[in-house]
Amino acid sequence: MPAKDKKSRTSRTGDYVLKLYITGATRRSQTAVTNLRSICARYLEGRYDLEVVDIYQSPGRTQKDNIVAAPTLVKQLPLPARRLVGDLSKQGQVLLLLGLKPRLQTDE
Repeated sequence: MPAKDKKSRTSRTGDYVLKLYITGATRRSQTAVTNLRSICARYLEGRYDLEVVDIYQSPGRTQKDNIVAAPTLVKQLPLPARRLVGDLSKQGQVLLLLGLKPRLQTDE
């Protein structure tokens, strides 16, 4: 059964609909989940809907959703839809996919 993080149920401009396809409880899959949740918490708080799909538990979804590798992040909204394959450890690539700019580090 896919896991969902419902952070926002309203449809407002600027809301993000994301799907992360993983392969079970592998280290690479867990790293992708952790990295994406961290980015969402920092940059999209309250503005995203994340569905994590384990393709071992839902194998039909790979063909239906055209997934050929995992982990794969799919940004469905806002348009245009985009995909990124990997463990999402390169935060800059994830932010680019999401159309976001990195926040500057400040010493407080």
